[in-house]
Amino acid sequence: MAPLIPRMHLFEIDDQTWFPAFLRAKIQAALTVAWTTHVPIIQSSSPAQIVARILSTQLKSTIRDYVFIDFCAGGGGPTPMIEKHLNSSLTSSSVPSTIQQNGHGHGNGNGSNHNPNSKEEAVRFVLTDLHPHPTSWSLASSQSQNLSFVPYPVDASSAPPSLVETYKGQGKKVFRLFNLAFHHFDDPLAKAILRNTLETSDGFGIFELQGRNFQSFVTMFLFGLGILIAAPYYAFVWASPLTLVFTYLVPVLPFVLVFDGWMSALRTRTAEEVEVLLRTCGVEGQDVEGSWEVRSGKEKFMWPVGELNWVVCVRKER
Repeated sequence: MAPLIPRMHLFEIDDQTWFPAFLRAKIQAALTVAWTTHVPIIQSSSPAQIVARILSTQLKSTIRDYVFIDFCAGGGGPTPMIEKHLNSSLTSSSVPSTIQQNGHGHGNGNGSNHNPNSKEEAVRFVLTDLHPHPTSWSLASSQSQNLSFVPYPVDASSAPPSLVETYKGQGKKVFRLFNLAFHHFDDPLAKAILRNTLETSDGFGIFELQGRNFQSFVTMFLFGLGILIAAPYYAFVWASPLTLVFTYLVPVLPFVLVFDGWMSALRTRTAEEVEVLLRTCGVEGQDVEGSWEVRSGKEKFMWPVGELNWVVCVRKER
């Protein structure tokens, strides 16, 4: 059923150039915590675990055929944990591999990405962004041999041919990830990104922690309460007294998280709206409906209101 509220491309504070960079870093860190934290009783698993499960379920035995490139990785986001959970599940389930592997990229993604505890190859993930964070990504990639990054700016609407072709030359398919990102694009940019994706890649996934519904507004409000509760712990972990200052004395962090969360909800597209953009993105030489398969769904990530909305689109086998 279509949402009662039409999509509105409103502004988010965190996107604005005037918003201080050090506060933006805290907001991104808080969103990463929301993606990767599993709170017992109200969460059966973290959103990052859910995404890993969706990818495994939707791609099934072909999952090792793909390299997953996060085109809007920000400071790292959930992708390092998605990689960890996905490869851990594949190791335990021993899904067969169909393609021989070669290494590529910065960080421990170089060389062999084979899990020494498994006879099967691991799935590789790559972090990219229009505004790269090589320092943060280097730290993340140092903790996994299956995670690498591109240190230069990457435009999702015009991906460098060398980036995609490097992996395709190794016999891999390219799958693009948009984690809590696709709602940021207005329709013309979203169409340009989808057109480039259909021209150069073999699949993509859109994963959002919100939608245009009442429960999402409640979820975002709960996130704001969560930071009020958790701020002392993360101020200690991050060695950042300013986290306390901008949570309690000048409550910028909880305000921006809640306000931007509400704006994100109003900007989020339904699966049907994404399909309309796909059909009208202007890609040449392809029968989009005949060549691509779109799947979508919702997964509860926090009781009783938090829902993860997802769209997975893959090129059909010829």
